[in-house]
Amino acid sequence: MIRFIIILFTSLFMATTVFAQTDFWKNEWPDTDFSKKSVDFKEIISGGPGKDGIPAVMNPRFHSVNDERELGDREPVMTVELAGQVPRAYPIRYLMWHEIINDVIDGVPIAVTFCPLCNSGITFDRRIQGRTLTLGVTGKLRYSDMIMYDHETESWWQQFMGLGIVGALTGVKLKTVPSWTESWGDYKARNPDAVVMRKPAYNRRYGSNPYAGYDTGRPFLYKGENPPHGIHPLARVVVVGKRAWPLERFKKTVEITEAGVRIAWKAGTASALDSRNISQGRDVGSIRVRNVKTGKDIAHDVAFAFSFHAFHPKGKWMLGN
Repeated sequence: MIRFIIILFTSLFMATTVFAQTDFWKNEWPDTDFSKKSVDFKEIISGGPGKDGIPAVMNPRFHSVNDERELGDREPVMTVELAGQVPRAYPIRYLMWHEIINDVIDGVPIAVTFCPLCNSGITFDRRIQGRTLTLGVTGKLRYSDMIMYDHETESWWQQFMGLGIVGALTGVKLKTVPSWTESWGDYKARNPDAVVMRKPAYNRRYGSNPYAGYDTGRPFLYKGENPPHGIHPLARVVVVGKRAWPLERFKKTVEITEAGVRIAWKAGTASALDSRNISQGRDVGSIRVRNVKTGKDIAHDVAFAFSFHAFHPKGKWMLGN
């Protein structure tokens, strides 16, 4: 009887807490439909900043590779190369402070996104159900991963999955656009006539890493399970769909061909989450993933292992055994 009373009291307390939480959210998010959701609200926590406290970039400006003077050769940039279009580079030094960049390339609206806490860099097509979304940062986290929102319906989106989890667009999935992270030096050597994003008009310490030492420590605000197979939570893994290749495997080879994809690793790219100065981060290399049959780039992510396990608990670990 006592056990039943304790369980009942705990359940009522947790339910009351969740209701109070959603009531608080409604003050900040009056246009979000909280009656529609695909996740447990208890999994969503505040990351510190409020709505748009981390301001997404709208209409980024670009200049030619030859006009860039601030980036170090080893600094990481996210590269987007759409067929027939001039390649564009989005420096992580800007994504570190803005997390989302809304851009348009030849009529294709994209969102270049980066969650520092998960080391997750993914590019999305912003078109969905006949409309174009504009994405922003909620300031909230789930499994330590950024929750985005769209300005049009104020639905909430899980960045790691590109999936609507709260609001009118719950269950809708954004289409990914192939992109990859590489060094500024490699990008400009391959694309001497391309462009790179210019410094945003914000007062930020661009080039510095506010999470110094993070990728050799422990996940921030994460209470989920650790990855299996003894893999460190902050070990980098190459994520393609529901498969993950530990970057550790590339200590023995620079190329792996498995499951219909060819994954190539190249040295020379600094970790953005190591030293206080991004350009001085230790070398973690860069990854590019292509379809074995077509040779075309495949959308992928190079994220921390804990993130993959959190969002794909039944995912396949490509250990090469």
